[in-house]
Amino acid sequence: MTSTLQPADTTEAVTRPGRWLALSVLVLAVLLVAVDATVLGLATPYISEDLKPSGTQLLWIGDVYSFVIAGLLVSMGSLGDRIGRKRILLVGATAFGAISVLNAYATTPEMMIAARALLGVAGATLMPATLALIRNLFHDPRERSLAVGIWGATASAGTAVGPIVGGFLLEHFWWGSVFLINLPVMAVLVLVGIRLLPESRTPNPGPWDLPSVVMSLVGMIGVVYAVKEAATHGITWESSAVGLLGAAALYGFVRRQLTLPAPLLDMRLFRNRGFSGAVLADLLTVLGLSGLVFFLSQYLQLVQGRPPFEAGLAELPAAVGAVVAGLVAGHAARRFSVRAAVSGGLAVIGLALASLTVLDQSTGYPLLGTALLFVGVGAGLSFTVTADVILGSVPKEQAGAASAVSETAYELGAALGIAVLGSIVTGVYSGFTAPAGTPAGAHESLGGALEASTTMPPATAQAMLASAREAFTEGLTLASATGAAVLLATATAAWFMLRNQHLDSHPASEPTADQPT
Repeated sequence: MTSTLQPADTTEAVTRPGRWLALSVLVLAVLLVAVDATVLGLATPYISEDLKPSGTQLLWIGDVYSFVIAGLLVSMGSLGDRIGRKRILLVGATAFGAISVLNAYATTPEMMIAARALLGVAGATLMPATLALIRNLFHDPRERSLAVGIWGATASAGTAVGPIVGGFLLEHFWWGSVFLINLPVMAVLVLVGIRLLPESRTPNPGPWDLPSVVMSLVGMIGVVYAVKEAATHGITWESSAVGLLGAAALYGFVRRQLTLPAPLLDMRLFRNRGFSGAVLADLLTVLGLSGLVFFLSQYLQLVQGRPPFEAGLAELPAAVGAVVAGLVAGHAARRFSVRAAVSGGLAVIGLALASLTVLDQSTGYPLLGTALLFVGVGAGLSFTVTADVILGSVPKEQAGAASAVSETAYELGAALGIAVLGSIVTGVYSGFTAPAGTPAGAHESLGGALEASTTMPPATAQAMLASAREAFTEGLTLASATGAAVLLATATAAWFMLRNQHLDSHPASEPTADQPT
């Protein structure tokens, strides 16, 4: 008999058969996004050689996906709450696979940037839906912690599978093949998801407010674009104007949400200190990591001369550490505390990044592999626990919105990290001392320098490449130092913001009307 003190659907959710099989479908979507994110870094040298993008275009190829997805995550999370989380997940996965083909066959830098932007639109539907469905499938806190751990471990596994499979494909096929690996994963997700995933939506959610969608998109893209441009070219009238427009749009978005009877995003979520602390920790952590991740594959291939497959294997320790740590993160947070798990994980990442400040062109793999292992362990601990805190701190009818905020922080951090830390690398690199006769394109990117070297006399080319590789490595170590400082500061902030947080705590009200269908 169901207790009158416990919502009936909560008991049903705890005992619902097939929820673990349903989770296996959800993690396929996570795998899809993780693989796509990691193979781009490996493919960048080949894209540079084939499409010949400028340095700015190369950064846009790397971060436009994050710009668009950050601007649309809240809107898509809210849309899933309204039309059905299963429906938007399956539609988004289908679109993600189809647009991956467009990425694979891009013939110009502009076409590649547009294709990555469209992929961001499709990607915005996936991550909030997966976390929201986990929140609705698993109401028991310990089961949910394990489910979130598996979800995070799969994302980390994708970061390992992506470089290895992508490296193999790059050694045997053209660079577009790395995007086509999304297709079989998408096909399995859709075909199996139709049968296994339960549908759920928020009852009586109100209309999907289009002005809020536009303000969210304009605001996020405007602010991130302004930061990127200021980091790359300094503060200009144009970047300042776009940044002010973005800030005004975000201000209007917040004001509008506070007045709507059924807002796209309930701003009262941020009154929960645990929710706000976890979101902020995610944003700053990804900001500190993403610039390093984006350029590390180029360091392994273009500086140390590793083939793509070997470069992919070299990044494996980070994924292994994250998978293991993610699976035990919930237990660690209960055994010690939430803030100890999160702050400890962030401090480990910060110290690992600090160790990379001694990199040079001939640094041996033991140092690099050990640092990556500890980066993975720290990320697995912190990201898994913060995701659990975010999901557990809201009623399940708001799971889509909360998940979208979590993923928005992640993607915004990635965009800002690539913009700021990536611009540090690019800024240091572009000023390298080059011998007379070096083409201007050599200063745009290290890939451009390698291409330019094929048209130069051998002795001149060798001197130019030595200088270019040294400058690139200097930029990477400076970005690592900046990332380490950000991570250690975030670890300190998380220690105070996440005090008294517990994974077993329930939100004040657990609504009963969020019905699976």
